[in-house]
Amino acid sequence: MASSNGTAAEEFDAIVVGSGPGGLTNAAYLAACGKKVIVLEQHDIAGGNSQVFRRHHEGMEFEFDVGLHYLGSCGEGGIFPAIFRALGVGDRIQYAELDPDGFDVINMDGMNFAIPKGWDNYRKMLVDTFPDEQEAIDRCLATLRSVANEFRLALMPGTETPAYDEWSNRTMTELFEWCGVSPLAESVLYHWGGLYGSAPSQTVVAIHALIVDHYMEGAYYPIGGGQMFPARLVQVIEALGGEVRTCTCVEQICVEEGRVTGVRTTEGMIKAPIVVSNADYKRTVLELVGPEHFSAAAVRKATESVMAIGLIVAYIVVDIDLASSRSSCNEALFTTSDIESYYQQLERGELPEDPFVFVAMASAKDPGNTHLCPPGYTNFQLMTLAPRGYRFWGVDDGPTQGGKYRMNPEYRERKQEVTDKLIEGGEKLLGPFRDHIVHIEMATPLSQERYTRSSEGTSYGLRFEPDQAGDNRPAYKTEIEGLWLVGASTVSGHGIGGAMIGGVLCATEITERPLLIETVLGSQLVDPALVPPDPPDFDPMEVSRGAALATRRAEGRQARAEQRKETAGAAV
Repeated sequence: MASSNGTAAEEFDAIVVGSGPGGLTNAAYLAACGKKVIVLEQHDIAGGNSQVFRRHHEGMEFEFDVGLHYLGSCGEGGIFPAIFRALGVGDRIQYAELDPDGFDVINMDGMNFAIPKGWDNYRKMLVDTFPDEQEAIDRCLATLRSVANEFRLALMPGTETPAYDEWSNRTMTELFEWCGVSPLAESVLYHWGGLYGSAPSQTVVAIHALIVDHYMEGAYYPIGGGQMFPARLVQVIEALGGEVRTCTCVEQICVEEGRVTGVRTTEGMIKAPIVVSNADYKRTVLELVGPEHFSAAAVRKATESVMAIGLIVAYIVVDIDLASSRSSCNEALFTTSDIESYYQQLERGELPEDPFVFVAMASAKDPGNTHLCPPGYTNFQLMTLAPRGYRFWGVDDGPTQGGKYRMNPEYRERKQEVTDKLIEGGEKLLGPFRDHIVHIEMATPLSQERYTRSSEGTSYGLRFEPDQAGDNRPAYKTEIEGLWLVGASTVSGHGIGGAMIGGVLCATEITERPLLIETVLGSQLVDPALVPPDPPDFDPMEVSRGAALATRRAEGRQARAEQRKETAGAAV
């Protein structure tokens, strides 16, 4: 078969479309099992929501995380160290633990609630804060803890899981009502909702329980920033003979007689009997593959599925030190205890007058990262959940539908309004800083959609409501032979952890090898000696561009340098 430009089509054992954490992890594990893999990414850097971006201002460099602000399960026996250890690069990522006495600090009505490490410590904080609600709090935490524990047991045939069976697919509203917690206690218990973007009435107990449990092992940040994860995965893929090809847009996943044959890119055809889509679930079904290749039920599920709401993020650098006097924690400003009404206002496409504000201060979590900002400066992000839909931003269509938004006057005006609200809320937590801002920019759900092509610009995938949770989420294996799915909308769930675990589980099904079990038990799938050592000028961002693009960029820089030398010589 020839490509569209007349050349012979390239051939691989597996093609991974998209380089988010799920896609890269899946590709690395497939490569570890001997498959020749290529990862195709439209952006010029791999990583999806785990990537970073850099800005330069008056000779200074600033680096910002797109989506990785903290993680659980990074300590001894944690899933992240296990995944990278199995791939032979476990010693190349270190983790800084956030303040175990309060890695998330919530401010509401002038009161501070510090969320500590450990279920027992979490319970003590809640009971000490709400002594009259001890029975209700104990009932709620016992249910959440049991659901999380039994989730793991449910993977073992024949194991009894009564709490999981009763509560996993019921809503958080039902749990709160059954426990009888007050609105204020509920708002503290539900502060985790910002990590999946939906109201208590729209969220199953299972996802809330698993997220709480994830962080009860401690909260961490990868030293060197979020780009360390994709960089290490790219190193493994390339060391095992695979390729991560950035700046390559996949136009179509090709299917013939119910079986995938490869993909068509803007540069030509690439053949493979296995295609793993880390692209947005709805776009995979309805656009990249096409509804004509799926059953009516699958098309209906993709068409009618509801996404979680997206995020608004302001990336800020100030010329004062806000980090050294603060602990390594996230801080949040809650402006109401009526959580359900707050989320429903967002669902209606409205931003509350006083939005919640979440502060992630990279300078406090990773002070040794020289890319963040110069000494004496502070790098942090202010975040809030976004109203659903495009109309709030003054546009009718998103960028994937060809909608123009960046220079739209109404869009820019709305961005400024939201920026002002975030700064106002941020100053309530951090003190005055607006007069010290040297860099600020805002990302909206339209920005997310532009770079990742996610439906409605959400980074959380499908909303975790009862008919879209657990086994009701898309499975890794599709009804089309050779087509597989990974990413935030699949059965393993969203977030860096959910996506990476999903990448391993998808590879498990493809290879029919118990890769996750091997990983958790400490198996070494890749010999560390096979992955070349880091060069002296190691930069995770450059590694994540893939070797091919990095080589082209280096050659371009060299050519420009030689051209400048020739020009200077001619002038003399």
